[in-house]
Amino acid sequence: MATMNVTLPSPSISLVIPAYNEAVLLPRLLDSIEIARQVFAESGGSIEVIVADNCSTDDTPTLAAERGCQIVSVEQRCIAAVRNAGAEVAGGSILAFVDADAVIHKETFVQIAQILAHGSGVIGGATGVRLERLSSGIAFTYALHWPFLWLTKMDTGVVFCRREDFAEVGGYDERQKFGEDVSFLLALRKLGKQRRQCLRRATSVKAVASTRKFDEYGEWYYFGLLWRVGRHMLLKRGDGEEIADRYWYKPRR
Repeated sequence: MATMNVTLPSPSISLVIPAYNEAVLLPRLLDSIEIARQVFAESGGSIEVIVADNCSTDDTPTLAAERGCQIVSVEQRCIAAVRNAGAEVAGGSILAFVDADAVIHKETFVQIAQILAHGSGVIGGATGVRLERLSSGIAFTYALHWPFLWLTKMDTGVVFCRREDFAEVGGYDERQKFGEDVSFLLALRKLGKQRRQCLRRATSVKAVASTRKFDEYGEWYYFGLLWRVGRHMLLKRGDGEEIADRYWYKPRR
């Protein structure tokens, strides 16, 4: 009996989730993605979810596989490399990235597709976030970022762009152990300026951001982090690897 080769349609959007020991919080993100997937399907769109697993020692890859995610195993302990590895296997014409501890809005994929389909003047963007809880320290930290967000139109949450533009800027910079997300958006913004395109903040579909770093390091930890990073970058003092490990690569989970 002859075997038929069936070509499956490409997804509209590929969502990449970098993950390290995210068995506790990943399920709630995947629940929110499933709701958003169903909403997107009603308008004819489809998504694929790629979990780029970065040497997890818990059940992260098993949980993700059970939920129908494509799993990419990445041994290099570098968040930029993890994001790039997910993008490399993606089949969608639009790439999107979200952290494993977030929760997305149900209209996320619909809004992203509309922005990029009807916005020739838009190169990409992000949804922005609202925080799962607030305190004086968290609110002050958020307020510190607001002028930068307003001036640059850069944001966090679900970051998105077209596949060809991701390739043109070279993806995420794997020379950076942290701050790669900011550098990526700066590169997109620069490319967009050359074409008279801009970044778009899709704030009607803000993701919910985890505050677990505030839970772990304290309500005002961010200002200490800024001091350490600034001291290392400007004065070449302090250990960049130690900073990266403490806040990004060796969390207590």
